[in-house]
Amino acid sequence: MINNILITGANGQDGKIILKKLLKKRINLFLISKKFENKIQKKNIKYFEFNLNKKKKLEKFFKNYKIDIILHLASNNPGYRQNNFKKHYLENINISKNIINFSIKNNNKIKFISCSSSRVFKKKNIVNENSKLFASDFYGKFRIDIYNYLNQIKKVNKKFNFINVILFNHDSIYRNERFLLPRIISAIIKKDKKFLNEIIKENISMDYSHADDICNGLVKIIFNKNKIKNIILSSGKKTYINDLIKFLFKKNNINMKLNYKNVKKSHCVIGKNKFAKKILNWKLRKDIYIAAQEMFKIINKNN
Repeated sequence: MINNILITGANGQDGKIILKKLLKKRINLFLISKKFENKIQKKNIKYFEFNLNKKKKLEKFFKNYKIDIILHLASNNPGYRQNNFKKHYLENINISKNIINFSIKNNNKIKFISCSSSRVFKKKNIVNENSKLFASDFYGKFRIDIYNYLNQIKKVNKKFNFINVILFNHDSIYRNERFLLPRIISAIIKKDKKFLNEIIKENISMDYSHADDICNGLVKIIFNKNKIKNIILSSGKKTYINDLIKFLFKKNNINMKLNYKNVKKSHCVIGKNKFAKKILNWKLRKDIYIAAQEMFKIINKNN
């Protein structure tokens, strides 16, 4: 049987990478986004351009097409120092609930892959799939509330198959320019010492992966037959942004004096990826340093 697979947020970083990985699969792909810059013309790919907050359009879509698997990537994901109740909680939760409800009405045996975030944990912890959830901002609260909503539906509808995938930080050449690493790279290219010194002083650390590795994991989850409720996709280690800056300077022969003195103590949440590696036979083949250099080349070329 050929599966009908829907990807929301298909024009985002992960959607673009995953589409390339699915092109040779015998599936029917349905891609939803506000807009698409480039469309691959294939018979088994259908594009739909509309905002997911358009409830009637979303309902009409599910009436017209029977979907077997949903990879729900779409969300208003906060960039560096962003935290907005309306955008990062209210809109996100309403859109996600509508997609969940319409999809189950369309097919009560649907496989629903919900992509969560490391923002559902406390920053200082090393966590696994069973760790306690904690919302430190509106985006984290949205992710926790949607996870609880999916659990409530599962109690009523035993046939409903949902997987909660907790994604840790990951970047690539497709990352939106409003996010931290592209902004840092742009600042390096433009020699914006003020911004770079502010970042260095913060001494930010993250569990950081190459997006290609994370998307390999997501593709494996799409086709995996095991019953999985929660799964973490992460690098499993801490990366300091300051080390990334030093790496980019050295790699690209950049001479710029920055202030690495009196930096703050840094904490981050680190995700254990042992379960994903075992059940998916998933391997990390790249790292954030490779992604950073790839991004540097693209951003430098476009400036």
